[in-house]
Amino acid sequence: MNRQITHMTLNGCTNVAVRNFTLVAPKNSANTDGFDVQLSTGVTFTGSTVQTGDDCVAIGPGTRNFLISKLPCGPGHGVSIGSLAKELNEDGVENVTLSSSVFTGTQNGVRIKSWARPSTGFVKNVFFQDLIMKNVQNPIIINQKYCPDHQGCLTEHSGVKISQVTYKNIQGTSETKQAMKLVCSKSNPCTYITLQDIFFFLHQLSLIRSNHLTYKKGTPATSYCFNARGTSLGVIQPTSCLNQ
Repeated sequence: MNRQITHMTLNGCTNVAVRNFTLVAPKNSANTDGFDVQLSTGVTFTGSTVQTGDDCVAIGPGTRNFLISKLPCGPGHGVSIGSLAKELNEDGVENVTLSSSVFTGTQNGVRIKSWARPSTGFVKNVFFQDLIMKNVQNPIIINQKYCPDHQGCLTEHSGVKISQVTYKNIQGTSETKQAMKLVCSKSNPCTYITLQDIFFFLHQLSLIRSNHLTYKKGTPATSYCFNARGTSLGVIQPTSCLNQ
């Protein structure tokens, strides 16, 4: 397929399996999500290739028991939960697993994003595991200050509660210095986050203008956390920034 908008959307579906699709759009094409899911339960998306100008997979409110596996993603914006908190009264996202997948040249790897405003929404029981990132700008990111046009964001306090998110056996190269950015709500910290066996290096020569240092290929990346709490297990590179 080569659509000018979202390629496939499941809304209000139960027990659907989508296998072995190829979803392609130019990398500079806006709003060309590959596979979108919301208000759905028991969806499986496996063995499909997604190359777009937006999210390879976008997971919206009300998604439960969603399994993604064997996904080659890129170019595109990676796999996103959200954006959430568009509405005050919003269903949560829970029981999501992404495994055995490869991200190449994407803007993000695995992302959770919510607007910085009140919401009844939540994200819990999410597993990102056995992933390879090749030259990804933001391999692991939580952004609870999402406000793309700087409009409609009244505070820095997202009402979306994020908990029980596991990142396990994820490795590769980051296009930016910070391979892990976990920026959680000021009033609702992310809790029970688990990092296990995470390994990232910078991809190429990168001039970090803030302190005029040049990082050579193979230099370890860094991490940044705000109000993120959890546990680190195994080898973690960059060093974990989680609070206990």
